[in-house]
Amino acid sequence: MTDSARPAENYYHLHLVSDSTGETLISVARAAAAQYSGVKPIEHIYPLVRTHKQLDKVLGDIDEYPGIVLYTLTEPELRNRLKAYCLDNGIPVLSVLAPVVRLFQAYLGGAPTPRVGGQHQLDGEYFRRIDAMNFTVMHDDGQHTDGLEAADVVLLGISRSSKTPTSIYLANRGIKTANIPLVPNIPVPSGLAELRRPLVVGLVASAERVVEIRRNRLMGLNAAQSNDSYIDRDSVAEEIAFSRRLCARHDWPVIDVTRRSIEETAAAIIGLLQEHRRKLAENRG
Repeated sequence: MTDSARPAENYYHLHLVSDSTGETLISVARAAAAQYSGVKPIEHIYPLVRTHKQLDKVLGDIDEYPGIVLYTLTEPELRNRLKAYCLDNGIPVLSVLAPVVRLFQAYLGGAPTPRVGGQHQLDGEYFRRIDAMNFTVMHDDGQHTDGLEAADVVLLGISRSSKTPTSIYLANRGIKTANIPLVPNIPVPSGLAELRRPLVVGLVASAERVVEIRRNRLMGLNAAQSNDSYIDRDSVAEEIAFSRRLCARHDWPVIDVTRRSIEETAAAIIGLLQEHRRKLAENRG
């Protein structure tokens, strides 16, 4: 490898090789890489690697840009060839699923039946996610509020409180999610307080955070930044207070998203949803 091909000291090359979409591999790799905030990976992603010709391209890139190699390959010949190449050249390599599969095998007994992209089969779970995504898109930002009882989760929050991205993330987990914007002095949809099946959750953030996001959005839209209440700190604080009062009045849980990622917010909501469903089942019993 030439000196010009070497990354800067605070970077490293990360090769992710998969015979499927690579989603699992990317998620695991990024979760591990995030533990090292002082150094960033240069990702080389190779999805759908299923032939030796495709693997030739991968090996060429690894030779030019050595680094960490992670893979999920089902075909033994491809897997062994990649592993042998890396070991022969002193390149760290690991199958991210192998340790997990070995654990399952030790507990369940017998050998696994490998399937390329097995987690992406068109089964009931797949169609449940598609159905949830369709529902969530149709019920984004206060649309079709007459169908809220069919939701699993209803999110409430003022503008720029992460309602839509959180809804989409939950939908990708198969959770039908509607979200409704809250605006002071404007009534919430009729029947919202009577909902029983869905979990209703309020999302709030600090006034400073909301103002920052709103101001950046206006800049991105090339909109004028006047003293409009949309980005006025006191006005935003009142919007947040209104949200909290509304949720407290109806005993709806509130999640402060100021320092939470979308994934962390969604995880908290899923925990609340499990408890909500448990209580519903007990009441029916």
